[in-house]
Amino acid sequence: MADRRPALKPHWFHILVALADGDRHGSAIVRDVLDQTNGHVRLWPVMLQTALQQLTEERLIEPLDSPPDGESERRRYYRLTRAGRRTAAAEADRLEDLARHARTKLAPHGGTRS
Repeated sequence: MADRRPALKPHWFHILVALADGDRHGSAIVRDVLDQTNGHVRLWPVMLQTALQQLTEERLIEPLDSPPDGESERRRYYRLTRAGRRTAAAEADRLEDLARHARTKLAPHGGTRS
């Protein structure tokens, strides 16, 4: 059965995708989002911290009890949960459907003429 959550906030989606490859701390998430969006989306510190807290409350991500081996104890690391992965995948599907619909309507002679 598909998850029927409403559309994700765009920055939530970017954070979930950034965590899909593995555990990360905040500044690594920021860098990954910058890379995946070619610099178009920047997560400012307050926005990031608020989003991380909300995503944790929604159980889409979880903070690690201790950092990965060899990593700094001063940084807080986060992991994508199974629910977070399902939610991000559902959002990717939703966005793909939306883009396909938009391309169809915007193609020459694809939409109705006014």
